[in-house]
Amino acid sequence: MGRKRDKKLEEWIVIPPGETIKENLEYLGMTQAEFAQRMGLSEKTVSEIINGIAPITYETALKLENVIGASAEFWMNLEANYQLAKARIAEKQKLKDEEKVLNQIPYNEMSKYRWVPETKNKEERIKNLRNFFGVSSLNFIPQTLEVCFRKTNNEKTSCYALAAWIRKAEIEAYKIETKPFDKEKIYQFIPVIKELTKHTWEEIYPKLINICSECGIALVTLPHLKGTYVNGATKWLKKDKVLLALSYRYKFADVYWFSFFHELGHILKHGRKEVFIEGDDEISKNELEEEADNFAANTLIPYKDYKKFITENKFFTKDNIIAFANSLNIHPCIVVGRLMHDKLISYSDFNELRPRINFKS
Repeated sequence: MGRKRDKKLEEWIVIPPGETIKENLEYLGMTQAEFAQRMGLSEKTVSEIINGIAPITYETALKLENVIGASAEFWMNLEANYQLAKARIAEKQKLKDEEKVLNQIPYNEMSKYRWVPETKNKEERIKNLRNFFGVSSLNFIPQTLEVCFRKTNNEKTSCYALAAWIRKAEIEAYKIETKPFDKEKIYQFIPVIKELTKHTWEEIYPKLINICSECGIALVTLPHLKGTYVNGATKWLKKDKVLLALSYRYKFADVYWFSFFHELGHILKHGRKEVFIEGDDEISKNELEEEADNFAANTLIPYKDYKKFITENKFFTKDNIIAFANSLNIHPCIVVGRLMHDKLISYSDFNELRPRINFKS
């Protein structure tokens, strides 16, 4: 089997092993009809082998060894090399076809976060992304992460960027060992988690991961990819393990904690078949999202306590916010965030009580 280079097409033209058979028949002065008789094959089968339509089988290779003289291994190697060369050409075309998808994936940003190797070569990028997404073709991403393409309704949202973010969360979650999912244990840990809000990020995060792992939750916090507009997501990885993913999109601690409890609400209250993605620009609100919002708000600050606080205070001050937060054993930023959300104070008020989290990529 040989290969020729077509300078116009700049593609490899693969020559089937049948060409070698044909050359040998010419050398021996043997017609295809006579060759078919000697091989015990039909003339049609011989024609298909010579033209690369039918493959050389092990049985055919042994017959070729007797009729033409070269070893069966020689003929099988020719066939194997031919099939591999054809597959390489087909693969090259697939890579070219996948460039349209490649252009929609934020590869540079992903490589900056070391999610994929850094490279400028398009073919290498496609192969790296196939490995990242666990697919044989980038064209299969919408089927494997369907929710990312079904849930978005904002033209600014990049479905492929969102799929990449969710996929990275999955990859990291599989690395985290968790105990079997235990709903009751989560409820028992909620007061402990609320108390954690009062500490620094360096103290909080390792403890929060451990608490979640004890309950069957793999907690993952990732950098935010442009065009995803995602704050958090939940997805069941198996019957006793669930992913809770949060993004670095906003640096304010109160936003992080609200997103955490929002996703926790989905885990505790909603079905396991659904994948929940929380954002604000691209994800349409529905009854389940509102229920998760209410769970987060009222778990962090019980509604009766909150109602009493806003009723008794005509003016909100730093002191009464801190005192109220202390009574609930939570960080004051949680109270400030709630008041801002309810438009009872301006987004410029009490920002000194809203620490920013120094996430590490």
